[in-house]
Amino acid sequence: MSAAAGSRLPPLALAGVLVGAAIMVAPLLWTLLLSLKSNAELMRDSGAAFSGPYTFENYRAILVGSPVARWLLNSIVVSLGTTAGVLILCSLAGYGFARLNFPFRRALFVFVLIGLAIPEQAVILPRHQIFAELGLHNSYHGLILPSLVPPFGVFFMTQYFRAIPTDLDEAALLDGASRFTLFWKVLLPLTIPAQATLGVFTFLASWNEYWWPLISATRSDMFTLTVGLASAQMNYAQTSGLGFLMAQAVFASIPILIVYIIFQKQIVRAMAGTAIR
Repeated sequence: MSAAAGSRLPPLALAGVLVGAAIMVAPLLWTLLLSLKSNAELMRDSGAAFSGPYTFENYRAILVGSPVARWLLNSIVVSLGTTAGVLILCSLAGYGFARLNFPFRRALFVFVLIGLAIPEQAVILPRHQIFAELGLHNSYHGLILPSLVPPFGVFFMTQYFRAIPTDLDEAALLDGASRFTLFWKVLLPLTIPAQATLGVFTFLASWNEYWWPLISATRSDMFTLTVGLASAQMNYAQTSGLGFLMAQAVFASIPILIVYIIFQKQIVRAMAGTAIR
């Protein structure tokens, strides 16, 4: 039996996979079809989504006179800013915990691990009060800062740095490299798979974040896409129609689709648990 034949799924399993895929894809296809129909036609019959004609008018309305473009910009700025900050700070923290000896290192690392067990809702009130006192609400700083040093990111990078042989440190230090040069030019390039994995998941988590932006951003011009689309759905009677709402949902998912297509190998590797070898 060939390798290709041996890797084929049994008919029953293949049928189950196809049924599961159809169930997952059906709502997405329904949303896409609704977004391509005129709102007036959908008001008469939502079943008209399965028949033509189709139009891009809802997407044109998003780009011309809708706040969705502003919400998209806010989400991009917040997600990219959060991702960049997490990669920088978690890499530095991971390097420090894994390679440096300093007082209370173990106690501090345990303190970081305790953060994994504390839900965000438990600290939302003091965080809100601190940011209100500092005047950081309704700003990009207020949306980005709370997510910059996630405990999981520190733990993840610490474990990856620990997996790198310490012989590299000794060789670089003997050649006269400083600690920063060792980190920047020797060890950090070896963590690119971990950086990619952590970056993708940080971006996705930040893009889909709803709880903190809902509290911190009270002005509509500072809404992220998640908060803005939720507010539009809650005020459905004041929107331009069902097709327009569905077009907003499709428009909001495009950046996530692009990120997944570009980094799908890192996402699959992380899901399989092979990011750290």
